[in-house]
Amino acid sequence: MNHFLEENDFNKEEIISVFENAREFKKNRANRPTEDLFGESWGMLFYKNSTRTRVSFEVGIREMGGHPVLLDLSSTQIGRGESVKDTAKVLSRFLDGLIIRTHGHELIEEFAHHASIPVVNALTDFLHPCQIYADCMTILEKTSSTSNPYLGLKGKKVTFFGDTSCNMANSWILAGALWDMDIWLCGPKEFKPTPKIQSFCQKAGLPANWHFTSDCREAVKDADVLYTDVWVSMGLEEEEENRKEKMAEYQVTEDLLALANDNSLFMHCMPAHPGEEVTEEVLSSPRSILFNQAENRLHMQKAILKQLSKNNKLISQ
Repeated sequence: MNHFLEENDFNKEEIISVFENAREFKKNRANRPTEDLFGESWGMLFYKNSTRTRVSFEVGIREMGGHPVLLDLSSTQIGRGESVKDTAKVLSRFLDGLIIRTHGHELIEEFAHHASIPVVNALTDFLHPCQIYADCMTILEKTSSTSNPYLGLKGKKVTFFGDTSCNMANSWILAGALWDMDIWLCGPKEFKPTPKIQSFCQKAGLPANWHFTSDCREAVKDADVLYTDVWVSMGLEEEEENRKEKMAEYQVTEDLLALANDNSLFMHCMPAHPGEEVTEEVLSSPRSILFNQAENRLHMQKAILKQLSKNNKLISQ
């Protein structure tokens, strides 16, 4: 069974196809609904609150002729202790695919192990592959004439500021390895990338195309993209005061943006907190493309689901 839990779960041919289909979905959105998921029902199991992820997946499934089935802990037996194994096996009898947004990456791996339908990682504390695919689509739109990430992203320097141990930093490490990008991670040493992502790359045979530094000037030099995320993720509220204090010097400002390439872009996966990880001036500047990123979640996720549905049908033949 094919799943999409990590950025490297698709092979090269599939990745190229996914990016091309995402561009076509965006270009031809007026011609909806399509029949790519005609008659299919896809579950959406959310352990975490969501705006962009929930709406983009639900709308995307409908735009491809499918039926989204919304699930959460309060409306299912999972909240009362039913096992992941039993839940995955039961939902596999009802659904054509399952999209999960949760905390621990091990949970989604367990679902995938027991499910006989495709499982999609809509975010875990370890990785956010749908977001990174959409982000890379957005960079290609702004900087290249091709939708092929192996061609259009090669050599691009992306600098991530703040909590470089978070899921988005991990996903940028994988993106850099897949598409030969130059990834710089800049933040406090207490929040540097963890051994887990290094071990993951080694086991997957992915190169280490990333650098860590606590020096903002070094990290931003010649950067094509400046990227940041919230300093306090869901579930880490008790660390808020310490995190804000340690990361204050890694705020993305106009002065920092001025040290990057003249045509550099600012990106943020949202929700953004003006005055914390980024200033309002940067958020509202012409170089800020976070709303393009948000829109492209819809088109890219449609392409991911289309590829998984196609793969699943081939396996079933």
